[in-house]
Amino acid sequence: MLPRMIPRYNPSDSEYGLKLLEDLTTNAYEVQQRVLEEILVKNAQTEYLKGFLNGHHDKKDFKNKVPVVNYEDVKPYIERIANGETSEIISAQKITELLTSSGTSGGQPKMMPSTIEDLDRKTFFYNLLVPVMNK
Repeated sequence: MLPRMIPRYNPSDSEYGLKLLEDLTTNAYEVQQRVLEEILVKNAQTEYLKGFLNGHHDKKDFKNKVPVVNYEDVKPYIERIANGETSEIISAQKITELLTSSGTSGGQPKMMPSTIEDLDRKTFFYNLLVPVMNK
């Protein structure tokens, strides 16, 4: 079983928070590799990744077969989600909300799918600020 992308952490334990932050940043490459593996395993059966990886989750295949894209490339998938389609299009997790960008970079606002795990991740990093600010 893969490690959780978002480690369990009690925000009131500042000493542990600083150690966790040190571990995550000291071993950034290893952490990024584990996170990528977890993302690929979780999402291997999504329509988007199956189109490139045929349901596999090998990191080398991902690097070689999945192109770098821009918003316009994924916009049709996002529009399907916005129109109510609930299948695993781009995420195995349920899309809980569509956030909207300010539109400053391209003139038009962009929809950004979000999951409950996104909120957990934001909360985790926000909580890591506390021990840093208290140091």
